[in-house]
Amino acid sequence: MSLSLIFWSAIAIAFVNFWWQSDKVKSLALAQVYRYCKSKNLQLLDQTMVLKGVWPVRDELGMLKLRRRYTFEFASTGEVRYTGTLELFGRVVQKMELETHVLPPDDDSFI
Repeated sequence: MSLSLIFWSAIAIAFVNFWWQSDKVKSLALAQVYRYCKSKNLQLLDQTMVLKGVWPVRDELGMLKLRRRYTFEFASTGEVRYTGTLELFGRVVQKMELETHVLPPDDDSFI
């Protein structure tokens, strides 16, 4: 077995591992956004999130982690699409911002 084969195999394994872990983090982020939208009576549209950036940063202990920023779309009344962003530090939600939107009506306000 040649050294170049070992090198390229290691690169391929590292790439697949990064992709696999990123997919897990994206699923975690999507679940967080879905729960938040449901708690605020908002509708997460298309059930998708788009990765807008990945940055390596150090935590308070000096460990290198990835900061990821995702965007998603939601609706409050079903008529207009609004944009939201979610920022993760490692696997922890750091910040969630929603575009200014019309508040949905309360379910029991029409009784």
